[in-house]
Order: sequence, then C-alpha cells, then structure tokens
Amino acid sequence: MTPLVLALVAGAVIGLALGALGGGGSVLAVPALIYLLGFTPVEATTASLIIVTATSATALYAHARDGNVAWKTGSLFAAAGIVPAFLAGAVAGRLPAALLTAAFAAIAALAALRMLRPSGSEPPGRIRPGKAAGAGAGLGAVTGFLGVGGGFLAVPALVSVLGLAMRRAVGTSLLVITVNSLAALTARAGTGGGLQWEVIGPFTGAAILGAWDGKRLATKISGAALQKIFAGVLLAVAAFMLADVIA
Repeated sequence: MTPLVLALVAGAVIGLALGALGGGGSVLAVPALIYLLGFTPVEATTASLIIVTATSATALYAHARDGNVAWKTGSLFAAAGIVPAFLAGAVAGRLPAALLTAAFAAIAALAALRMLRPSGSEPPGRIRPGKAAGAGAGLGAVTGFLGVGGGFLAVPALVSVLGLAMRRAVGTSLLVITVNSLAALTARAGTGGGLQWEVIGPFTGAAILGAWDGKRLATKISGAALQKIFAGVLLAVAAFMLADVIA
C-alpha cells in the first residue's frame, strides 16, 4: 500500500475506536505512524497529538450535541492536567527514541488491561477534589509525554472518581483529551522535526470521519465487546513494540 492509503486506513480505525469508546484509539496512532508510515518516535508522538486534538474535538461536538458532556466537571478535571501536559510535552521531545518506545509499550499494555477490567462507579456526590485533581494531573502528564489522548485512563477516572455515568464519562473524556492534547502540542512546537503534513492531513481527516461512525457504532454494539476486541489489539501492539526495543 502507498503511504496515503495506509494513513487513511489507520486514521479510520483510530477514529472509529475513539468515537465508540471515548478513548483508546489514539494509543494506536503512535505505533501506526512509526511502523506503517516510517515516523521516528518523536515525530510520531508529536503528529499523534495533532491527530488526537482534531479528532477528539470533532467527537466532542457530536457527544455534546446529545447532552453527554459534563462541562463543569470536565473543565476542572482538564484544568488539573494542563501544566503537567505542557511540561511533559516539552521534556518528551528531547528523550531517546528507545525510551519513548518502551514507555509507550507499557502504557499500551496498561490501557489493554484496564479495558479488560469491569468499571465500577461511586454514587454521584462523592467527588473527592484532591483525588480528582491528582487523576487529572496524571492524565495530563501521560498525554504530554507519550502523545496519546489518555481516554483509556480518563473514562474510568471520571466514572470511579467523579461518579459520572458511563455515557457522560465517554463524552466528558473527549473534553479532557482535547484540552490536554492541545497543551502538550503547544509545548512540543518545534521539537517534532519536519512533520509530514501530506501524511498527517489525510490521517487526521480519516480519523475525524471514523469518529462519527464510531459514535453510531457504539449504539449498535455492546461497549464491553468493543473494549475486549480493542484490548486484544493493544496487547499485541504492546508486545510487538517491546520486542522491537529489546531486539
């Protein structure tokens, strides 16, 4: 396949997962950019932030239109992650490629295992500000460091820490992802090398279209089934990346 076709296919798959699950799809963006499209780890994590920001903002609009975004709660959660995302983004652009790849493999494995675990929720009203701020800051750091949206961490945190219903947690996570990704992208300005816009543009466009389809897919297929399939893919990706670092 040509780079353009690969970018379109990968973008569509990632957007589909992001729209359906409120996160997780962006975890595949970095390995797709590295192994399918020849980006370096630093270039891939920077390009991923561009793709994630645009796709999350589009998916956020779709969920907000249906009233599935807790704006006040999501804004407070996102605000706690802005500074960590900015600082981590500035540092990540200067780290060795092998370290970034190994860290990314670990996060992908964590995402897969988290998706395989059932999510519990606390009753509404039991929000713990300190715990919420800590979760938001940690999510921002992950976003800035690895160039992923962090929705696989945001959704369970919004459910268990802030007591949101799953549907509203998915929509609200997209607000958090958009804010954190934008902050990290700002910090990385000038550190990603010569970005290949001829690849990033089509990749982003396909991801945006995929996110709309993903939202519709979520109403037809069990969320648990989608998560299990995606978790299996993530575990395979994590194992492949770790083997690549060790080899």
